[in-house]
Amino acid sequence: MSTVKVSVDKFYRLKTKFTPLSFFIPTSGSKRQPLLHWDEKTGTNRVLRYSPNQKSIYEDEQDNNVLREPIIFEDGQLFVPRTNPLLQEFLEIHPLNNKKYEVIDTEKEASDVVENLNMEVDALIECRNLGIEQVENIVRVAFGEDPSTVTSAELRRDLLIFAKNNPKDFLQILNDPNLALQSSVSSFFSNKLLTFRRNKKEVWFNTPSNKKKMLTIPLGEDPYHACEQYFMTDEGVEALKSLENYMNE
Repeated sequence: MSTVKVSVDKFYRLKTKFTPLSFFIPTSGSKRQPLLHWDEKTGTNRVLRYSPNQKSIYEDEQDNNVLREPIIFEDGQLFVPRTNPLLQEFLEIHPLNNKKYEVIDTEKEASDVVENLNMEVDALIECRNLGIEQVENIVRVAFGEDPSTVTSAELRRDLLIFAKNNPKDFLQILNDPNLALQSSVSSFFSNKLLTFRRNKKEVWFNTPSNKKKMLTIPLGEDPYHACEQYFMTDEGVEALKSLENYMNE
């Protein structure tokens, strides 16, 4: 069963930081600098040229009666009706597409907004239902702060704001199976039970009974992640229990 391609009006906008009153899109190149498009079907670079009185956007398929017409973005916007499929095709494969300008996909943008709003709602609901221990764990991981220095109300307020502004990051942290371990590692450092040396290349124990080096951080690895990996080993499990005992004293 064949599908019929439906022509639609299209709106384009500039991607530039500052919107000029008018912006011209090159409709053709020159001998020294041709406007080219790589054609997958022919395996060649084909010269582009827009002419409203031609049936093709490729120069090798046009006749000699070429009519020149500028393509101008006014106030950063350009409207191309469905009755001008040639210009739509030209703008689609133009080298500046998605660099200097883009097509406005209202349906996709609306879908993205709905998705982000749903994610924000989910994050806020999850955040609201957290127990205080979970709140403290996420605060340690997300902010790298000691939650004992502020009140519970302040913690919840700050975390709700974080969840609202960064719902994806919040949900990712919340659903991380190693959240509790990440929180413990952060707590060990904030309470000086673990310390870095040699510009975060080494981690040392700093408990009353242990001042030995715990591990050397592998080259290029995040030091906190390296600690988490260490605590998952047989040797690290014992060290983790010992540090947790100090935290509970």
